[in-house]
Amino acid sequence: MNLITTEHLTHSYTERKLFDDASFSLNEQEKVGIIGINGTGKSTLLKILAGKEEPDEGTVIMGRNLRIGYLPQNPVFPESFDALTAALPLASDISGDPMDYEADAKSMLTKLGITKLSQNITELSGGQRKRIALVRTLLTPSDILILDEPTNHLDSAMAEWLENFLKNTKSALIMITHDRYFLDSVVNRIVEIDKGKLYSYSCNYLGYLERKAQREEIEMATERKRQSLLRVEIAWMQRGARARSTKQKAHIARYEALRDTKAPVRDNSVEMASVSSRLGKTTVELEHITKSYGDRTLINDFSYIFLRDDRIGIIGPNGCGKSTLMKIIDGTVKPDTGTITIGQTVKIGYFSQENEALEENMRVIDYVRSGAEYIRQPDGSLITASAMLERFLFPGDMQYALIKKLSGGEKRRLYLLRILMEAPNVLFLDEPTNDLDIATLTILEDYLDHFDGIVAVVSHDRYFLDRVVRRIFSYEEDGHLVQYEGGYTDYLHAKQAKEAAITPSGTDSTVTENASKTINRSNWKDGQTHKKKMTYQEQKDFETIEEDIQKLETRLEEIDEEMGRAASDFVRLGKLSEEKENLSQELEQKMERWMYLEDLAQELGIDKN
Repeated sequence: MNLITTEHLTHSYTERKLFDDASFSLNEQEKVGIIGINGTGKSTLLKILAGKEEPDEGTVIMGRNLRIGYLPQNPVFPESFDALTAALPLASDISGDPMDYEADAKSMLTKLGITKLSQNITELSGGQRKRIALVRTLLTPSDILILDEPTNHLDSAMAEWLENFLKNTKSALIMITHDRYFLDSVVNRIVEIDKGKLYSYSCNYLGYLERKAQREEIEMATERKRQSLLRVEIAWMQRGARARSTKQKAHIARYEALRDTKAPVRDNSVEMASVSSRLGKTTVELEHITKSYGDRTLINDFSYIFLRDDRIGIIGPNGCGKSTLMKIIDGTVKPDTGTITIGQTVKIGYFSQENEALEENMRVIDYVRSGAEYIRQPDGSLITASAMLERFLFPGDMQYALIKKLSGGEKRRLYLLRILMEAPNVLFLDEPTNDLDIATLTILEDYLDHFDGIVAVVSHDRYFLDRVVRRIFSYEEDGHLVQYEGGYTDYLHAKQAKEAAITPSGTDSTVTENASKTINRSNWKDGQTHKKKMTYQEQKDFETIEEDIQKLETRLEEIDEEMGRAASDFVRLGKLSEEKENLSQELEQKMERWMYLEDLAQELGIDKN
C-alpha cells in the first residue's frame, strides 16, 4: 500500500533550486536511504515528507490517519525538560499516558549512554540531545519513521543496536545517513538526489553502486554514439545541403535533434591534491600520558611513538576520552602527567568535532584565504584558494556567500578544506564522517591513501575505519588504550577471540599477545613475529599474479571499446556491463592479494627475479 506520494516537487533555498519537478513515493515496509552531496536538499526533503515544510510547487499526498515519527537533524526541547521527560513521546502523538513508556525509555537511554536521567536538557551536549530525540522518535507509535542522521553521535555498539532495531521494525523508514555499512545492512531502496531530480534504486547501498555505475556507463556510451553521428551530420550539412526534398528535410531535422540533445552531466566530485609539508625524523612521541577529571580517569599511562606513515584509529564509547587525547596531542588540553614530544618539522592539522574555527559571518573565500592564499603541489605548481574551493564543490557564486548560509555538511567540507590548505604533515581527524556526504568521504579516503604523513582518526564509522586505518587503539577498562592491528573488522574479530579466550584460526598465540601491546620508545621494533616461508599457494600466486592482473586490465580496456561500439544495443551493453563489474571486482581482489604478497616477499627477503 502506498503511504506517501509527492508529484512535481519543486523547491528552492535562497538562490539554489533543490528540486525541479521531482517525484517520490513510499510503500509499506519499505526502508529507504536518502543520499546525495551536501547542500542538495536531503534534510529539506525529509522536512517536506514529515509535513514540517511546504514545497514551493507540487503536491504531497499521504495516507489517511498516517502516523509519522520524525527525527530532525538538530532537535530542540523546552529548557525545563530533564533527559527522561525529553525522551518520552509527546501526549499528542499517543493514545495513552506518556509515563506508560517510561520503562522502555530508560532502557533505550541506557543503551545510548544516557544515564543521568534527571539532568536538565540544557546541560547536555548536542550529541546527547540527538540521542534523546532518537529515543523519543523510536518510542512514538509510527507508520513511517523519518530519521535525519540518526547514526551521528553513536558509538559502534549503539549503531549496531540501532541497526538491529530498524531492521526489525514494521514501520516504513526514510533515513539520511552517511554510514555505508549501516545503509547496506538496513535499507532495501536507495534514493539519490542529483541535480534537482530523485533517482530510485530498489536495492541496498552495494546494489546502488553497481546500478549507478551501469547507468552512467550506458549514458556515456550513448553520448559517444550521439557525438559520432553528430559529426557525420555536421559534415553532411557543411557540404551544402538544401531543404528541397522531403528526404533532405528529414535529414536536417535529425541533425537538429542530435544537436539539441543535452549530454549527460557528470557528477562533480571533490578533488584533493595530496599536499603536505616534509616530516622529519622526530614525529609525535607520547610517554606515560595520564588524564583525569575528578575521580574519573580518561587516559591511564599511555605511551606511543607515531611512525611516519601511521594510520591510526581511536575507538571507544562516547565520553571515554577520545577527543581529549586528540586535544592533548594538539596542545589545547594539558595532561596530568607524562610528556609529549613534537618534532620541529611537525605541522598538525586538527579537524575537530565542533567546527571550532568557523566564523559564521565571514565570506567563504575569506575564511579559506585566512589559512593560505594558495598551496604548492608536489610538482611545484600552485593552486589558489579559489581554485581549491571549486574542487571542493564551492563554485564562484558560493565563494562570496557568508558561511552562515551554508548547510551543516557544507560547513564541515569547508572546515576540512581550510585545514588542508595549511599543508599539514600530521592529520588528527575527530569524527570526520559526521555531516560529510558519501561522495566527499570517498574522495577524502582516496586523499588519505596518498597523504605523505601521519593520520590519526577518532571515528565510530566502521566502513571509514576499515577503509583508512591500519592500527586501532581501543579504550577499555579504567582509561587503558589497547592496541590491535588492522582496521575495525580486524579489531572486532581479535576482540571477540580474546573475550572467548581463544586465538583466531591460524594465528600464533604470540601474535595475538603482541597485537594488544602498546608501542613505546623502548619496544616499538621488538616482538614482531614473522612467517618463515610462503605457503605453497602463496608461492604459486606470487609467481603468476602480475600476469593475471595484466590480462584483467587488458580485457577491461577491450570491454570499454566494445561498449562504445554497442551504444544503441542495450542487451549487449547490459552483458558487457555485467562482465565489466565481475572483472573489476576480480581485479580489486587480485590487487589486494598482490600487495599482500609483495609485502610478505619483502619481509621474507624473496626476490622474484
